[in-house]
Amino acid sequence: MSAAKNHIAHFDLDSFFVSVEIINNPILKGKPVLVGGFERGVVAACSYEARRFGIHSAMPMKKALQLCPEAIVTNASRGDYSKYSRWVTEIIESKVPSFEKASIDEFYIDLSGMDKFFGVSNYTKELRQLIIDKTGLPISCGLSSARFISKMATNEAKPNGFLEIPHGKETEFLWPLGIEKINGVGKQTEQHLKSYGIYTIEDIAKTPVEHMERIAGKWGEELWHKAWGRGSATITAEWKQKSMSHENTFDKDYTDIDFLYKELVRLTEKTAYSLREDEKMTGCVTVKIRYSDFETTTCQETIDYTALDDALIAKVKDLFNKNWEKGRPVRLLGVRFTHMIPITMQMSLFENNVEKLKLYNAVDDIKDRFGSKIMTRAVNAKKKE
Repeated sequence: MSAAKNHIAHFDLDSFFVSVEIINNPILKGKPVLVGGFERGVVAACSYEARRFGIHSAMPMKKALQLCPEAIVTNASRGDYSKYSRWVTEIIESKVPSFEKASIDEFYIDLSGMDKFFGVSNYTKELRQLIIDKTGLPISCGLSSARFISKMATNEAKPNGFLEIPHGKETEFLWPLGIEKINGVGKQTEQHLKSYGIYTIEDIAKTPVEHMERIAGKWGEELWHKAWGRGSATITAEWKQKSMSHENTFDKDYTDIDFLYKELVRLTEKTAYSLREDEKMTGCVTVKIRYSDFETTTCQETIDYTALDDALIAKVKDLFNKNWEKGRPVRLLGVRFTHMIPITMQMSLFENNVEKLKLYNAVDDIKDRFGSKIMTRAVNAKKKE
């Protein structure tokens, strides 16, 4: 009996932020659109029309506008990015047995075994079309035997296309491509490999693995295996259930709102620190309240994906205010974050987020070096006698 074949689909929403802006303001369609901060900000995303001018993500907005003075700068639909991302997530969740949300606009889907009941290729194309029909968002998709091949196929299928790499055709697809097409190969690695005469993925495959290891260490061996079409087909399906949390049981019961607020801020900061340390954002916040009689209540809400203390603290306080029975003694408070996804470059590039993230990361570095208690918010600082 032959071994079951892996079928991994990779879905990527094309120019996601730009696409949402166009849905909400159709007049932007076909124009060079830049999403991000104004003036001193940077480009978080840009339309394909803008890319023709050499504009790319992370470019200073000032430079982008020099390259294309007629470009339209906007981030008017920022509040809808998480909403549309969740909409796509819900569609995928309703149609497939196992999937991983790799970022706000990127998904891996395990369709292994479904070829017994459906044509996997047709099913993938139908799912892609369903997302387009329901949301209006363009989405590209790759289908193959491994995660990295499917992602590369998606990149080749853009914009708004589908590309399947059949089993046994992996090297036929991979070998003609330049080494820079492999996920994780940056400019430095690209130039290093080219200095050894390695320009294509076929060049990697035809280089003895021992030589690749001498050239690029352990990464060299991994590149060699990838060049032969060997890669992981593992999907992290429990992304939605994973959580980070902190809670504290008090030495006595409290009704003092100032004390309870300070504790909520401390717990939120502590959990947000862990979130950023793991390079994640959260899309759902839960607050736990245990009263003096041990009755416990938990309340949660979905939020725009974030890793910023101020946004998380505001939501935690809001949840607490909505659910605490005022005047009732509290024995324990807890804060938990779920629906976590990796921080993407685009999500951190908006003007009003860049400086905050830099500040929080600087504070995190100080805490790493000197301990978490070395810095605290003014609201939590003890008043001097």
